[in-house]
This record gives sequence, structure tokens and C-alpha cells, in this order.
Amino acid sequence: MEFRYKSAALAFALAICAISSNAQDNEKQSTPKKNIFKINVTALPLSNYGLTYERVLNKKISIAIGYRTMPLGNVPLRNNIVTLSGGDANMQKTLDQLLLSNTAITPELRWYPGKKGYGRGFYMAPFARIASFHAEGVKIEFAKSTGGTDEINLSGDLKSTTFGLLIGAQWSLGKRICLDWQILGPHYGSGDGSLKGVSSFTLSTQEQTAIKDALVDVNIPLTTATSTVTSNSIQLNLSGPWAGIRAGISLGIKL
Repeated sequence: MEFRYKSAALAFALAICAISSNAQDNEKQSTPKKNIFKINVTALPLSNYGLTYERVLNKKISIAIGYRTMPLGNVPLRNNIVTLSGGDANMQKTLDQLLLSNTAITPELRWYPGKKGYGRGFYMAPFARIASFHAEGVKIEFAKSTGGTDEINLSGDLKSTTFGLLIGAQWSLGKRICLDWQILGPHYGSGDGSLKGVSSFTLSTQEQTAIKDALVDVNIPLTTATSTVTSNSIQLNLSGPWAGIRAGISLGIKL
């Protein structure tokens, strides 16, 4: 009888341990992952590399910060920009010659109003974007006073700060994988910078006037331009409103 009693007690204890262990496993499985690392896959064909880290704070709120970089190269979708501008030939020429690189940091606050929450479902996210651009290959062609033409290459840096609102949706594709659809995120703010070039020879008054006239035809989207021309240098100052739209699809891993 004592042996049976000990065996029954042991079986009961093991059963309690098994139930407890199973309950803990279920609790772990139901606990949402709070760290999400994502890469923007739709931007990769445009040579844009975007990474985002999202931290889930509670059921409704998370914070995220994104980093984007694009190496020096031709302006993506430049033909589309020209089409939107009404087929401006001067803009087409400028964009075809322009080489551009950029980096951007984008902090945001996400609100998930749905029932699932914890980084899942429809969301709205106010955000800021701090971006830096480096430009090369802006060629200014002008008539020389001695006859013929010449050109000066401009290069420089621009910075912008914008604010916007992103709407999107995020789904879990299993325990560890998620899909983030950034549906639409218009943003608006201001930007400024300058492009500079140096002449290989002293510019005459006539040549300086010709360069100023040529600079009037330089169109950089969403900016206003003013210029300063001296006997050996050019500076094109860019400032004014700056706008953009966020959109894309990112794949993420939850930890």
C-alpha cells in the first residue's frame, strides 16, 4: 500500500509539473514580441536601403526609428518627376546630369487602435524626418566672351526637416516574421543648402552675366534658388519648402 501511495503521489506531482510547464509555455507563446527589426524591400530596386527598429510599449503604442541611405547615383524615377512638372526640358536635362546620395533618420510614434494591438493591425504614426543630400554633376553651360561655350560643374549639400503622418497596417506572418505596409505618409517642411563650382579661368563680366542667365534655367524640384557669381566661382543657394511621401512594404523579424 505504501508503494502504491508513493507511486500515486509521484504521478500526481509529475502531472502538476507538466500542467504548470504547459501553462508557462502557453503564456510565453501568447506574450507579444516587443522588438521588431524591419527592412524596406520595395525600396531596394531604387538603391534605397531602409532599416527600422520598432519597440512595442503597450497594446496601443509603440515607438520606432528608421534609417535610410542611398549611395551616389542617378535620381530615381526622374522621368516621373519630369512628367509631373509638365515635361520641362530644362528640368529633364538637370535631372539627367544630376548625381545624388542621401541619408535620413525618421523617428515616429505609432498608435494601433484595433483589438489585436501590440504592433499588429491598422496604425497611424506622426513622424519627423531629418534628411541630408549630396549632389554632384550639375553642369552650367555658358557662352564665352572669346567665342564658343564652356561649362562649370556644381556640387554641394542640402538638408531638410519635415513632419508628417503615416497610415499603414502591420501583420504577423508566424511567430517571428511580420509584414509592415506603409500605405501613405505625406510629409512637409523646409530645406536649404548650396551648390558650388570653381572656374578654371577668370570670368569676364559678360561671362558672369551669361552664367547668371543660365542659372535661372536650373530647376531643382520643390526649392527656390538664388545665385552668386564672381570672377572665379559660382554659388547656387537653395531654400524653401520641402515635401515628400512615404510608402512601401517592409519585412521584419520579431524578438
